[in-house]
Amino acid sequence: MVRVNLLRNNGDAREEEQEEEKLIKHYSNLHKILLVGEGDFSFSACLARAFGSAINIVATSLDSQASSKMLYKSASATMEILEGLGCTILHEVNARTMTRHPVLQGKPFDRIVFNFPHAGYKGPDHSDSQIQRHRDLVRGFLRSARSMLTKNGEIHETHKTAYPFSKWEIEKLAEEDEELRLVEKAKFSESDYPGYVNKRGDGLWCDQKFPIGQCSTYKFALRD
Repeated sequence: MVRVNLLRNNGDAREEEQEEEKLIKHYSNLHKILLVGEGDFSFSACLARAFGSAINIVATSLDSQASSKMLYKSASATMEILEGLGCTILHEVNARTMTRHPVLQGKPFDRIVFNFPHAGYKGPDHSDSQIQRHRDLVRGFLRSARSMLTKNGEIHETHKTAYPFSKWEIEKLAEEDEELRLVEKAKFSESDYPGYVNKRGDGLWCDQKFPIGQCSTYKFALRD
């Protein structure tokens, strides 16, 4: 389901040159940004507040619009704020098949961001079967995201790096794709993103925050 579709077209190059650049950590208001796997949309809202606009942001969620509002107490108000700032909000978007979404097809992005991907709580985090489910999700996401990048675009995936999450081996998953290369592994800090609150995203406690501990943002780009 599409809540609002205000994805900007190419527009007048001269107008774009005159636009003042605003930055927050790795992101610029001049980037066309695709956010994947949003829960309560607080990360999207953080970027939008920093930029003073969300016209270049597409925020997606695996949940339906109704489920988002039911599962996350702040989601409804946050989506209204984003809508007012020009954000395109898409629901029921699967990270592994998002290239086929009618709004996303043929749309290149400068930054594609997936924070703390998770395939759901089907077992203990350290179990081999659970780890494999997570790896399959990440593998599918990277494959989809790679085909949606601009020439100089980047895929950003933020992930816990301590055991057992280190067993996901994010870098090795990217190495499986001959078209991707690691640009940087940057330490992630919530304090860099005011207003962002991570969410469990599944089960009875989906709206609860979880401890992130040691984590990093992996940046991948297309090979030359």
